[in-house]
Amino acid sequence: QVQLVESGGGLVQAGDSLRLSCAASGDPLSYYAMGWFRQAPGKDREFVAGISWSGGNTLIADSAKGRFTISRDNAKNTVYLQMNSLKTEDTAVYFCAADSMSPLAPNFVTQNSNAYDYWGQGTQVTVSS
Repeated sequence: QVQLVESGGGLVQAGDSLRLSCAASGDPLSYYAMGWFRQAPGKDREFVAGISWSGGNTLIADSAKGRFTISRDNAKNTVYLQMNSLKTEDTAVYFCAADSMSPLAPNFVTQNSNAYDYWGQGTQVTVSS
């Protein structure tokens, strides 16, 4: 069992940066691939970024490429999403999620939300123009 708590959201202006954190408790995140998703009002939840449990592989959605970076610190049981050059269309609730993985799959990560076993409650990011 993993409990996930996101933090770092807020109200910023277009062009600003934010760093979201996802702190885990319960099981260590050592063998969990991690993902960030977001959901804007009236829209479906969408994948933003993911990182394998080893940290050796990352996926970034096309809408976030070149602006967002995902990283993890397994010693701190924390995953980060660094968001630069924010746009108004990045406004959403951001969720982190954990996908239990085999130790034999250190570089696997998926953007399929159905694969993720645990979810946080989300943190609001609002980008004004």
